[in-house]
Amino acid sequence: MAILDAVPRESETGEGAWTALLGPLRADPTRAAILTDVDGTLAPIAERAEDAAVPAATRDALAALSERFGLVACISGRQAEEARRLVGLDGIAYAGNHGLELILPGEDEARPDPSLAGRERQAAEFMAGIDAAALAAAGLRREDKGPIQALHWRGAGDEARAESRAREIANAAGKAGLEPHWGRKVLELRPVGGGGKDAAVASLLAGEGLDRAVYAGDDRTDLDAFRRLDELRESGELVAAVRVGILSPEGPAELTEESDLAVGGPSGWLAILEWLAE
Repeated sequence: MAILDAVPRESETGEGAWTALLGPLRADPTRAAILTDVDGTLAPIAERAEDAAVPAATRDALAALSERFGLVACISGRQAEEARRLVGLDGIAYAGNHGLELILPGEDEARPDPSLAGRERQAAEFMAGIDAAALAAAGLRREDKGPIQALHWRGAGDEARAESRAREIANAAGKAGLEPHWGRKVLELRPVGGGGKDAAVASLLAGEGLDRAVYAGDDRTDLDAFRRLDELRESGELVAAVRVGILSPEGPAELTEESDLAVGGPSGWLAILEWLAE
């Protein structure tokens, strides 16, 4: 696995390993999918999610790729419509809420995962039983994402105390039949089953003619997408699959271990996107 600050010229690597990995996608773009996380991958992490921004150069690269590649899609923990607003492009696909929502190019509204039927309010009803003032006092900010409820503590006065309270809530949520998921200074509570970035990858790649893909991500939930790509490659459904880890001090150790290629932050991923778009 190669770790790069950004995409180097082949003469700088000696072996040109990165071009060997990504070359099959650029060689036949109509059969290739560009799949990417949003926060921490396209947009630098912001203290508050509402302050995140996708750089104009990244948006331009995605727009150029959408004209040449078979599929360009963002797979995000944000709601699908919120991810589309942040990225700012209508001509690509968005799988939101970790795969529980999908907007295909040209569609106006997100389609919910059918597995949610009857359980759309389960996480919100659990959170309604927790005192909002006590959450704020502990340094936790609630984000209502419909079927998923998130608690953030980035920037809290005492992040360790806030995380400790989040772990107490996660234990209670598990006993109430919810599924806790951990990210970078965030806890998400979801209905059990359905969704997942792995399921989103499989669904998006099920279209005819796609047999090679790259996925980039920076957090623990992106490992699910990595593993599904691996499964599709091993089963022969993909002839090429590249897992790009976006490294940061907060990222899980497994990200480096399970990546085919790792870069130092969103600028490194942008360099890859621009190379693929050439």
